[in-house]
Amino acid sequence: MERGLDRESWIQILAQPLTNCVMKTLGIMDLSYEAESPLAPPVELLEQLAHYSWPFQGQTQSSLPSTSLRKLSDQRNRPIFLQHSIPVMTEEMARNALLSFVNSRCCYGNRAAGELVIQDLRQQMLYRYRLETFSESRLSEWTFQPYTNHSVDGPKKGASPRPWDIKVHVPPMFQEETKKFQVPHSSLVKDCHKCQGRGRYKCSGCHGAGTMRCASCSGAKRKAKQSRRCQVCSGSGRKRCSTCSGRGNKTCATCKGEKKLLHFIQLVITWKNSLFEFVTEHHMNFPEELLAKVRGENIFKDENAMVYPIVDFPKQEISLASQRGIAEHTTALAGRSRVLQQRQTIELIPLTEVHYWYQGKTYLYYIYGLENKVYALDYPERYCCGCTII
Repeated sequence: MERGLDRESWIQILAQPLTNCVMKTLGIMDLSYEAESPLAPPVELLEQLAHYSWPFQGQTQSSLPSTSLRKLSDQRNRPIFLQHSIPVMTEEMARNALLSFVNSRCCYGNRAAGELVIQDLRQQMLYRYRLETFSESRLSEWTFQPYTNHSVDGPKKGASPRPWDIKVHVPPMFQEETKKFQVPHSSLVKDCHKCQGRGRYKCSGCHGAGTMRCASCSGAKRKAKQSRRCQVCSGSGRKRCSTCSGRGNKTCATCKGEKKLLHFIQLVITWKNSLFEFVTEHHMNFPEELLAKVRGENIFKDENAMVYPIVDFPKQEISLASQRGIAEHTTALAGRSRVLQQRQTIELIPLTEVHYWYQGKTYLYYIYGLENKVYALDYPERYCCGCTII
């Protein structure tokens, strides 16, 4: 419940009309998608659950599960430095990469790729640091569903467990997922607030009549300047309401015609994989965002419940990026989520700038990633405009 409000204050709030101010105070989200639906739980249920402290939507979680006081250095795996071998780019490799790129594009000709003269190859190895933090957060929200005469698990059956006491199956590490659970002992059955427990309500199209004025003859039974009766309404001036199929009423969309609703607390568990990424500078006229789409040669891997910043790496930028990434994730998740696993890696990404000559002019293209992808902004043999190929 909202911190700072006692049981009596809650009852006073719920006794008021549900104005926007009161709704904001309650901090509870409506999932029914109907404007007439209440944004607060039933007063009876709130009174019975008043002594439980649940983190509702919009509130800060104040009771994350305590981590056992252990020395992480005793249990953590040692970082792994992997062997790597990236071949030096040759003229043949550079030409084959361009030919493969051109042949995969319908509007690029391959004659230039076959006849060009390569003048210079400038290969550079970039370092990419990645930090992944797999975390779990838990929030609760009031919601309801149609009641279908099944057993009700209400407060009389016991105390509702606290959010982090509920045992759930954790998905594979670093795979995001969201699951929703009905909290035990938090349910109460009430008449539907939309239809007042009738299961149906008057059709808004025909106002309960079941028929509407004929749109073809405007209710005149005959069309203007015609003597014969209107064929659409058979001369009656009215036709069956298409909204309710002539019944005059509609099944309540809130309770699905069941007349009653089951109100309960729903626990929303979110597993999120936060990503921090840094790539060293390359000083080339190449779009850096393309590097996120290719693989690099993995030269370092460290995965544990908690990872430590990398120190004394040959490239100081990587060590600084590691410190910054871990600090950012720690600050962003502190007090709101539980960190389950962290993983940091360092990759080598090859990037080659190829200068070539074709028909008296000089051009260049780039080869990047282990896949030898090509970025050729000014390829000379293009047959249509507006094709920036990546």
